Amino acid sequence: MTTPQHKIGSGFGARSTADDVLSGIDLSGSTAIVTGGYSGLGLETTRALAGAGARVVVPARRRAAAQEAIEGMDGVETDDLDLSDLENVRGFAERFLTSGRNVDIVINNAGVMACPETRVGPGWEAQFATNHLGHYALINHLWPAIARGGARVIAVSSGAHGITGVRWDDVQFERGYDRWQAYGQAKTANVLFAVQLDALGRDAGVRAFALHPGSILTPLQRHLAKAEMVDAGWIDENGNPTDPTFKTPEQGAATQVWAATSPQLAGMGGVYCEDCDIAEAADNGSEGGVHAHATDPEQAARLWALSADLTGVDAFAAAT
Repeated sequence: MTTPQHKIGSGFGARSTADDVLSGIDLSGSTAIVTGGYSGLGLETTRALAGAGARVVVPARRRAAAQEAIEGMDGVETDDLDLSDLENVRGFAERFLTSGRNVDIVINNAGVMACPETRVGPGWEAQFATNHLGHYALINHLWPAIARGGARVIAVSSGAHGITGVRWDDVQFERGYDRWQAYGQAKTANVLFAVQLDALGRDAGVRAFALHPGSILTPLQRHLAKAEMVDAGWIDENGNPTDPTFKTPEQGAATQVWAATSPQLAGMGGVYCEDCDIAEAADNGSEGGVHAHATDPEQAARLWALSADLTGVDAFAAAT
């Protein structure tokens, strides 16, 4: 049974912080993995989870930078992980599984946005490969530990999923690259991934959620020119935020932390969240919400099958 895509009246909102949603929640004894948990929203997520008692593993492409960022945080460790390199992903997962630990929370937070055309692996488009395929492979490799922990798996998507669905006829943008179309496709893939993982994993007690964290100025914008952000009304000429809807990193991390920990979501899953609540379906021309192409179970199953074929890994293959 899927969870209805409707608000549940969580009592939190766009200005709630990660600490707000964790008030009264004790994560002692739990283990969380936060990809990219050393920068931007990821760092705030790591700080909040560790502050609530969780042991947090931060796998990072730039491990030295990650180690520096988390210095002084109790209960936080780093490891090597490059989501664009599937052998590297496998290596991290194998090291973690060897430790014998269960996983209670995974937050697929790392990602790239609107980068110049880049090819990784066997020529895959980098945003689809990094934001989706790398995380897909990670979760499937970690599945024994995730299943033992009855984990919540959180896919950090974006309102940019509304740009486009999956371009089934040219997923890798081999017939002309558009950085924003590629980003939109990758963010749609994040939502579809959560839909299908929830469907496959719920019998094992694993639930999955996707979300839009809101608009926040973080290193995610590294590929955008200053003039582009000024023209978009995000910042002024001095680099100061000008859009009143933008969140602070503490507020931006709140929805993924809420989705990962809130008892209000017990027994639920497979939905897209925003502003610390389940989102409504998007209406034509309206702001916010989730578009139907990102929650279609048939497209979710199709993407899972494609991802399994591309990566060569599917933890559920024997059961399907």
